[in-house]
Amino acid sequence: MRMTSRLALLGTLATGVLGAVAAVAQEAAPAAAAVPVPDKGDTTWMLVSTVLVILMTIPGLALFYGGLVRAKNVLSVLMQVLAGFAMIALLWVVYGYSLAFTGAGTAEEATFLTPFIGGLSKAFLAGVGPDSLAETFTQGVFIPELTFVIFQLTFAAITPALIVGAVAERMRFGSVMLFLALWFTFAYLPMAHMVWWWGGPSAADAPSGYLFGIGALDFAGGTVVHINSGIAGLVAALVVGPRVGFLKENMAPHNLTFTLIGACLLWVGWFGFNAGSNLEANGLAAQAMLNTITATSAAALAWSVAERIVRGHASLLGAASGAVAGLVAITPAAGLAGTVGAIFLGAVAGLVCLWAVISLKPMLKYDDSLDVFGIHGVGGIVGALGTAIVASPALGGFGPGAEEYSIAGQFGTQAWAVIVAVIWSGVVAYVALQVVKAVMGLRLPEAGEREGLDIVSHGERAYN
Repeated sequence: MRMTSRLALLGTLATGVLGAVAAVAQEAAPAAAAVPVPDKGDTTWMLVSTVLVILMTIPGLALFYGGLVRAKNVLSVLMQVLAGFAMIALLWVVYGYSLAFTGAGTAEEATFLTPFIGGLSKAFLAGVGPDSLAETFTQGVFIPELTFVIFQLTFAAITPALIVGAVAERMRFGSVMLFLALWFTFAYLPMAHMVWWWGGPSAADAPSGYLFGIGALDFAGGTVVHINSGIAGLVAALVVGPRVGFLKENMAPHNLTFTLIGACLLWVGWFGFNAGSNLEANGLAAQAMLNTITATSAAALAWSVAERIVRGHASLLGAASGAVAGLVAITPAAGLAGTVGAIFLGAVAGLVCLWAVISLKPMLKYDDSLDVFGIHGVGGIVGALGTAIVASPALGGFGPGAEEYSIAGQFGTQAWAVIVAVIWSGVVAYVALQVVKAVMGLRLPEAGEREGLDIVSHGERAYN
């Protein structure tokens, strides 16, 4: 028994010594790098946001625009939005994502083009699969890269579709499609790259897009989406020319019920647009969602009150237009403004866009059919510049730098970003339209335009 006890004691001691040695060896060995795991909650939120942004375009934007044109052209506008969305979705997969969101991995690999456009390393989504990851704005937090790809696809698809409203009721269907493809390639993709591309929080010293690198703030697309499309719309309206009978014939909207439904779908979808741009389901996403409610409400009411004072009535069309103006203006500041700042920004946007639509357009006599420039262009500029103010931490905002944040300095940066967007989009739009004009012409003959694009371009009528 005594011998057995001694053997048992020796065995216990040996086991303890071996365990201790193993523990020491494990501590001494370098720790294996943890494999990132995408957060399922963030991933789910981003997929939901993606669906919401699709809702903005089809059917939201289609119905909003469709109700604003005359009955003989409603199907043409619906078709242009639908076909434009489908075309850009495919181009995004073929080369759009790669050009917008790739670039040099290190400073040594960067070239003079890196700040302005990406490469083709991910053309046809090469190397992007179910297991590839994209880092969010928080270091170590990931979502599947495919989720990011399709979320950004929806932004790329709605932006060219916005331009359709500026040349509605007169431009050939094929010409619209070719123009949108050219403008998407040479205007949207470089702007998206300049504003949003960077190496992520784990690669702070990596190269980035030009405007991102200088500190321009654009939370969800004030420059990339709204100023970009608004300026292109203005240029297109000027180059294509006014509709037959402009300022002489009644061109009132044929179905404001469609327009209101479309505006409401835009508002609902905009929650994915703005709050989804946070890339994470957290408190800042909730703040962006709240701002999307309050700024839009303030803009709709501000437009209505001002219209009542100026014109003697508050119209449904005005309220819907004001709501869209508020959505546009809060976009670049959605996750950067405090609640009070968002209300202020929305109200200012409602008033300024009302002036652009009822005063500036008649004064300059350009035929921006559905006020793409007056709402998206002007509202985007108001939002981009106003972001410098409402993002200030001293005013309740969430801009970078806390105590070091300078409203004046940031305003200068935002102004420069606006100038870059205006010039870039305007030049590309003009050149693209000249190419389209040379290849296939821009608009229908006068007889076809008077008959209506629904019959002439698509061989069908919306109403019997």
